[in-house]
Amino acid sequence: MSGCATQQEKSRTSEIPMSNKNDHPHEGTMPVLFLGHGSPMSAIEENSFVQGFRAIGSKLPRPKAILCVSAHWETRGTRVTAMTAPKTIHDFGGFPKELFEVQYPAPGSPWLAQETKDSVKETAIELDHQWGLDHGAWSVVKHLYPNADVPIIQMSLDVQRSPAEHFALAQELADLRGKGVLIVGSGNMVHNLGRVAFDKINTEDYAFDWAKTASEKMKQWVMDGDHASLCNYKNMGTELQLAIPTPEHFLPLLYTLGVKNEKDQISLFNDKAVGGALTMTSVFIHST
Repeated sequence: MSGCATQQEKSRTSEIPMSNKNDHPHEGTMPVLFLGHGSPMSAIEENSFVQGFRAIGSKLPRPKAILCVSAHWETRGTRVTAMTAPKTIHDFGGFPKELFEVQYPAPGSPWLAQETKDSVKETAIELDHQWGLDHGAWSVVKHLYPNADVPIIQMSLDVQRSPAEHFALAQELADLRGKGVLIVGSGNMVHNLGRVAFDKINTEDYAFDWAKTASEKMKQWVMDGDHASLCNYKNMGTELQLAIPTPEHFLPLLYTLGVKNEKDQISLFNDKAVGGALTMTSVFIHST
């Protein structure tokens, strides 16, 4: 299995195509999403990012199940949740009681957990019965499927793997798209909580210069299919180092891009900054 691909896939589009969601699982190749999840308050607030999630959800075909790679489940080794009824994990503090009361009672999918384990040949996948759904998953997926009626599992991020190794693992998941599986990466491209300007948190699309530069570079690499540069972000300048001080919110993007094929098109949505040091930029990948 190779590392990051270097082909220049020039599939650009500014329009997100329409497709009808229905009650029957989709038979073709499922789309793929990277969702900039930001604050867990988006689970209960009405804002432009929630509207963006809801809009993209209305255009998605109905999946047989969802595989979510969240920034908030880091492990040694790679695990997938395999329980029939994953719990809603409130893995945060200092937020209103209303947020802690949110439940997302979607069923799990032991079928997809085993299918994921069987699909990956280069890495041992462990079936997990303890974790559940953390806020990187439920706080955004609830806007795509508010009835919590689509089975969902999570895959963990192995802290021992390099970005290129994460990308290679993602490539082994690509065939799941043809089996009715919606693959969702949930994180943020620019995510430096230590430098957030909380006095500017409500200023529309406010970003520091380094965050703007890093965001534009990453978006260009995403659209051009320059996965090698994305995997090598640590050596791509000070702006990228500031944008990604720790890898966990960035790595889910690589899982989204790793399952892309040459015929897919890419579009961006929710492409705005928050508080100077975060971006909510999200990616929609779909077959033509």
